[in-house]
Amino acid sequence: MMILPDGALFVLGRLCDAGHSAYVVGGCVRDMLMGDAPKDFDVCTSALPEEMQKIFADCHVVETGLKHGTLTVVIDHEPYEVTTYRVDGEYTDRRHPDSVRFVSDVTEDLSRRDFTVNAMAYHPDTGVIDPFGGQDDIRRKIIRCVGDAPTRFGEDALRIMRALRFASVKGFAIEKQTAEAVHELAHTLTDVAVERIRVELAKLLCGTGCGDILRAYHDVLCVALPELAPMKGFDQRNPHHRYDLWEHTVRAVEHAPATETARLAMLLHDIGKPDCFHLDRHGVGHMYGHGQRSRELAEQILLRLKIDRATLDAVLPLVEHHDITMTGDAKLLKRRLNRFGPEGLRLLIQLQYADAMGTGTAPQEACAARRDALLDALTALLETKPCFTLRELAVNGRDMMALGLQGRAVGAILNRLLDDVMDERLPNERDALLNAAAQWAQRV
Repeated sequence: MMILPDGALFVLGRLCDAGHSAYVVGGCVRDMLMGDAPKDFDVCTSALPEEMQKIFADCHVVETGLKHGTLTVVIDHEPYEVTTYRVDGEYTDRRHPDSVRFVSDVTEDLSRRDFTVNAMAYHPDTGVIDPFGGQDDIRRKIIRCVGDAPTRFGEDALRIMRALRFASVKGFAIEKQTAEAVHELAHTLTDVAVERIRVELAKLLCGTGCGDILRAYHDVLCVALPELAPMKGFDQRNPHHRYDLWEHTVRAVEHAPATETARLAMLLHDIGKPDCFHLDRHGVGHMYGHGQRSRELAEQILLRLKIDRATLDAVLPLVEHHDITMTGDAKLLKRRLNRFGPEGLRLLIQLQYADAMGTGTAPQEACAARRDALLDALTALLETKPCFTLRELAVNGRDMMALGLQGRAVGAILNRLLDDVMDERLPNERDALLNAAAQWAQRV
């Protein structure tokens, strides 16, 4: 059953009472048909922009893009984007139409949209308007372009990434002719702003069907991330790995938590292996130092994609240290907490499980048991409120200066005290730490 919020019903009612046709359109219709909760409700209408301004004159209106027939009506703090039926002119920049022409028929408006599942409209009185078979494609679980696929992608190259993202998030396949056009026109992604690529990539990686998309469209991803190219078909020549480097990576991504940080880390964790590969005298492949090299390449990629600093700072340590030694020993866990923090360490433990699952040689039950044991040990340790940073240390810089220490010696002694506390050679007690610091200060 299609249930619209009161705000959407208000907008539709105002437009229809004024003698115009109006529908909610696009993603909200798709999501309602699939039983998902829409994130927002967009409206299309036969009313021209100046007519919409009069109809909603007593409402909070934001003139979002009147040139293209769009304004936003805000009802109870919720925005509803309302757009006049239109057809688009040429897309000379492969992203935006040079011009638009307003029309009176909703079917003409739907014909300009990207995929059939997004080219449907709905009004409670008339039901679903579906001229291009979007409902059937939802049932068949396919992403298919409206009309001619090369034309749709030629208009807006970002639609290529949107096709991959929708297929991944919804768990759909991409229809044959649409898929062929994706591969054929992948090179046009170079015309798309990197910020837009990043948004679509993040959503793609977190989708339930990301593995199938990564396998089938490696060439497409390599347009935006050419550093991925050497991974496909790369034989690691190692008994611990059953698959080539790309398949290992895809499987690791599939087993990682569905967050941008986790899945970016897994996508990039072994990207440095081809640069570090060498065979020993027995013909076994080794990739010593690949963590550091992977970090270097990952940083290069993420900076190019203009990833925000918080995500960059979270991903890079996970890439560099994805294979760091991990046990349930309290001393070691405190060392790891010092480096990664509680949430970062929890994620690292989960990523090491995902990495193991990507090898094709590690038993899942044993790996899951190890992951759970490490997480339990970490939780138990954190409940004791351990000292693993200078902030929790029972003394501080002022205490060190009171002992006569200055400059770098202050930090050096504090870090030495922290090391001894984490390794349980000293208790985190003020008197004990001051006594130790006083002895060391005499030797500085």
